[in-house]
Amino acid sequence: MNFLREYGLKDHFKLNLETNHATLAGHTMLHEMTVALAADALGSIDANQGDELIGWDTDQFPTDLYLTTGIMQKVLEMGGFTTGGLNFDAKRRRESHEPSDLFHAHIGGMDAFARGLKAAARMREDGRIAEFVAKRYSSWDSGIGAKIEAKQVTLEDLSAYALGNGEPVIGSGRQELMENLLNEFI
Repeated sequence: MNFLREYGLKDHFKLNLETNHATLAGHTMLHEMTVALAADALGSIDANQGDELIGWDTDQFPTDLYLTTGIMQKVLEMGGFTTGGLNFDAKRRRESHEPSDLFHAHIGGMDAFARGLKAAARMREDGRIAEFVAKRYSSWDSGIGAKIEAKQVTLEDLSAYALGNGEPVIGSGRQELMENLLNEFI
């Protein structure tokens, strides 16, 4: 993103994101997608997954329904693709060397994204997760949070605010509740 910004190319290019590249950069695919969406720069997605423990780009066909659901949540959040889309930049695993393995890999990968899309659509329709997230981050809608988002404060302002208000009391993120709610849709 910074390369595109630095050289005035942001309006001419969109990003193609890949799960393995996010992993290798020390991020998650959902982090990469969130950043790209915030910059209006998501163009397409390499529809694959990898093995987080291996340490290189394995380009496996996607089978992780949590990953595909999260990806499709972001695609729905952006209103769908206007350019690009999902593309299989994936390979069969070494042990899978017969033509039928490639058939099963493609079908399974397409099914994983279809199931992810259905789960993401049900989650949006249900609204409980979105409601929780909106409530969790509601402090950004007024006061110092709104001023930060509107770029109306300096670091000195923030320092004075922090020193004048003491330690914040942060409510529970209800991670287990949210994970269990996600499981309802998958």
